[in-house]
Amino acid sequence: MNVLRNEACASSDQVSNWNSLDWNRCETEVRKLQVRIVKAQKECRHNKVKALQWMLTHSFYAKAMAVKRVTSNKGKNTAGVDHVLWGSPEAKIRAITELKKRGYKPQPLKRVHITKKNGKLRPLGIPTMKDRAMQALYLMALEPVSETIADNDSYGFRKTRNTADAVQQCYSVFAKKTSPQWVLEADIKGCFDHIDHDWLLEHIPTDRSMLRKWLKCGFVFNKELFMTDEGTPQGGIISPTLANMTLDGMQAMLSAKFRNIHKKSLGKQETIYPQVHLIRYADDFIVSGKTKEQLENEVLPLIKEFLLERGLTLSAEKTKITHIEEGFDFLGCNIRKYKGKFLTKPSKDNVKKLYEKVKSIIEANKTSTQKSLIRLLNPVISGWANHFKYTSASETFRYVDYLIYRKLWAWALRRHPKKGRWFISTKYFRTIGKRNWCFAVGTHDKGKAEVMSLKRAYETKIVRHVKIKKEANPFDPEWNDYFKKRETYKMFLKLDSKRTILFMWFRQNRVCPLCGEKIDCDSAWATTNLRIDGQVQRTLVHDSCHRRDIQLKLRLS
Repeated sequence: MNVLRNEACASSDQVSNWNSLDWNRCETEVRKLQVRIVKAQKECRHNKVKALQWMLTHSFYAKAMAVKRVTSNKGKNTAGVDHVLWGSPEAKIRAITELKKRGYKPQPLKRVHITKKNGKLRPLGIPTMKDRAMQALYLMALEPVSETIADNDSYGFRKTRNTADAVQQCYSVFAKKTSPQWVLEADIKGCFDHIDHDWLLEHIPTDRSMLRKWLKCGFVFNKELFMTDEGTPQGGIISPTLANMTLDGMQAMLSAKFRNIHKKSLGKQETIYPQVHLIRYADDFIVSGKTKEQLENEVLPLIKEFLLERGLTLSAEKTKITHIEEGFDFLGCNIRKYKGKFLTKPSKDNVKKLYEKVKSIIEANKTSTQKSLIRLLNPVISGWANHFKYTSASETFRYVDYLIYRKLWAWALRRHPKKGRWFISTKYFRTIGKRNWCFAVGTHDKGKAEVMSLKRAYETKIVRHVKIKKEANPFDPEWNDYFKKRETYKMFLKLDSKRTILFMWFRQNRVCPLCGEKIDCDSAWATTNLRIDGQVQRTLVHDSCHRRDIQLKLRLS
């Protein structure tokens, strides 16, 4: 045991330079302990789980990974109440040595507000860099447990799961002729802000003293300190996992109450299917039911009782019971049956939101060049279309393209008020292949004449999403082969038209040769020429590594 502890709690004296850290080894050592935590949890050896969690939170490798996480994500340039950022390699190395439980006291959160789509304000709490790193460290020890005991049909804020999985589960539940016809749309009122602290401290399997400090640290708003008696702050790294674990158990409760009943009638075996299924994404969830009365009189009271124990209540304005042929909005999609045919489309609110974003970009660039406008719009259009390519969105994509075309035509007319429509159409629109009215412009890149055109949403190929298996656990080694095949399939879908890049990815064993870390379908990458084993090869690298390599070569030259 002492040997293992010494190995896990390697001293930071081994490394004095942030850039010389071996991140592959850090990830491997953390992964080993997380695998052991999963094994102990599955065997219900809770004292062993606590011991392994202690080892992980005192490990140098885990501390380094925690500092790396908070200094490389989107919030790395947002400071807390202490106005401290870890920008330099020296500050990051020093931060690793400061992540200690003894004497640790979190500072209050910096309270800011963001506007929700209904016009109300959502409070966010921004911890300091040190508090974020400590939460990230203890989250590494908590996540293997939370993934092992989580509800199978919970898809929000979990590794390897996303909204497409939740929407595909809706298809599995509602698409058949014999599927349930009624849906309870539920939304928890201020979920993060009202979770009972006593319930969290009693049921969350992590260091209680650390959890109590984070829950009770308070927040600063308009230079005034406020105490926190309930809820877990939105903005904290560990908060989404705490919220998920608070709601875990709802599916098991409903399954136990509404299980299939087998009974004999007139000498024949008869099975009664209650058709009650839960699909949850964070604090938004739906429950299917056979009848409206079943959901209203049996399911809803159970859910209210379950939530009340945790200090939570349902939002009256957002909770309603709907027939599947009327349709309902869930995770930005409209889910509905049209004369018995199940279809999932982007919701009207989501289309409106995209149009408003495109409109604001066009109106803010009235005097910009056509090339600049195309560069600004393309990521927005392709990102939105890729998000909904797993739905029946072809018709919606065509409609979105029409709205954008109409706005661009108005943009072009404004630029040339004294010119005719034929002049404007030939200046800004072209025929590319069999496509007419393409918003495009000629460019000269490295002496080559090329055409830069605006992406159309309708160009995005509609594909059927393969839903993740319900029991899949990314921390359990039993599922390693499954996740590897799933990653390969996702990469194949993304690079189907770029077989050369796919070949590079396989040849490099899926890793970036510059940093040694994985390249996956969510990574931003670039291709460059590198000398490998004495030969210059075209290689796939992370986009950030590519830019860093170019800057290094410029400095050396």
